[in-house]
Amino acid sequence: MSQTLVFTATIQLHGVNPYVLVSHEQAQALRPGWRKPMPVLVQVNDQPKQPWRINMMPVGDGSFYLYLHANVRMASNTKVGDVATIRVQFNDAYHPGPADPMPPQLAMALADNSKLRQNWDALPPSRQKEILRYLASLKSEEAVARNVAKVIAMVGGEAGRFMGRDWKDGV
Repeated sequence: MSQTLVFTATIQLHGVNPYVLVSHEQAQALRPGWRKPMPVLVQVNDQPKQPWRINMMPVGDGSFYLYLHANVRMASNTKVGDVATIRVQFNDAYHPGPADPMPPQLAMALADNSKLRQNWDALPPSRQKEILRYLASLKSEEAVARNVAKVIAMVGGEAGRFMGRDWKDGV
């Protein structure tokens, strides 16, 4: 069983993303020496009842951003500026890599376009996973096709905005 970390923190905003900062010392208590995205189970004010799976993102100084998904904030009835009790546990059951299937249209485009494939492979695994999770959540085939076309364009090097990010040169 992994160490559980419980602390209070103010929910802040990084760009458009609500987060709490997990200090270097706190991160060391969870997993000493960890330097890449850290898979954790999270509750805010003891919500949601089933802890939410999130990857804490390294800041670069040993601390981590713990971005708070909208579902977690809704379940805990919290918003930016609120002080909340955060419960974090290292997710021992985490297995890296995309969990959602790749749409066939995207797989074919990656196989046919070496620059697109190179840019896709250069994306952090967490970004690849985020894109595949988003595409898997879409309800209609039209929405999937439209968004796969955007992924191909943005990752292929076209400048634009997709999934809350500005894209340029495939990143």
